[in-house]
Amino acid sequence: MPHRSHTFTSPLFLGVDVGGTNIKIGVVDNQGATVCYTKFPSQADQPAAPTVQQIRPIVEKLLADTSYTFDDIVGVGVGTPGPMDIAGGRLLTPYNMPGWHDYPIRDQLQELTGKPVTYTNDAGAAAFGEYWIGSGRQYKSMVLITLGTGVGCGIIVDDISIDGAHSHGAEAGHIVIDTTPQALTCSCGKQGHLEAYASATGIVARAKAALCTHRESSLLQSNEESSPLSALAVSQAADAGDELAMELVKQTAKYLGRGIATIAHIIDPEAFILGGAVNFGGEDTPLGRSFLDDVITETRKLVFPVLAEKLIVNFAKLGSDAGYVGAAGMARTHFIKSASL
Repeated sequence: MPHRSHTFTSPLFLGVDVGGTNIKIGVVDNQGATVCYTKFPSQADQPAAPTVQQIRPIVEKLLADTSYTFDDIVGVGVGTPGPMDIAGGRLLTPYNMPGWHDYPIRDQLQELTGKPVTYTNDAGAAAFGEYWIGSGRQYKSMVLITLGTGVGCGIIVDDISIDGAHSHGAEAGHIVIDTTPQALTCSCGKQGHLEAYASATGIVARAKAALCTHRESSLLQSNEESSPLSALAVSQAADAGDELAMELVKQTAKYLGRGIATIAHIIDPEAFILGGAVNFGGEDTPLGRSFLDDVITETRKLVFPVLAEKLIVNFAKLGSDAGYVGAAGMARTHFIKSASL
């Protein structure tokens, strides 16, 4: 929907955030303000082309309710799930989007919109959104770690997303934090990865295992009801004082601290930002603030003294808007660099 009460700054940029359930699209001005926004189903199990072809008509319809037209957009940014070939501009085999495998989305969008298209990983786009106008806006380097069904990550240094030589940079969810034979198995099939412990999926797996010896926990009732046990149920139980749930939250902070310590020694960013739905209430709740404090405490135990002293970890601010805002922001950076050549 359009935002009529805001005074916008030209030029405009289109951000496209492709997910397994929905595609979020937003037109963003030069300062990062959203001119208009909507989302529509991604039809992940169907061929990609018909869905992608809807993007321009939808944007044109949105802009019809504003004082702008599609001609005011000077660049497009798009973020998609991996695996992907960023240099080649195509999705490879995203596990939750079988109809989109090997789809050349960058070139297709460029042809459909007539605008230059910047392509990136969805987590990188979200990171850039936080870097541009969110919790990371005062820093020149930052790492966004998103805790959801999995663990995503984006690394931004001086306006550049660290994507790696094979488009697999910043895969922090697959940092190895447990090398024991009993290590949990990650969604990727490997053992001991951070995602197997700190994601919503990992929290539920650990909760179910713990319930075998913690029959007094209120989580036992959640696990036996019609709705399956969830990370949200763990968060709510911890908020209500359930001892097992509180311990699961503390364990999650400990595992996440291990991952952050590893990244800190490699990247040494100014700040770490935590996004995603698994934030235990975030900065607005005692549980969320306690979780954040525990993450910081665990990280400080494991890093060099100078890193411990300078460590900054905060919650993200943009929520689900970060992806399309960041994609648009990356298109803006490309536009500015191209104009200066």
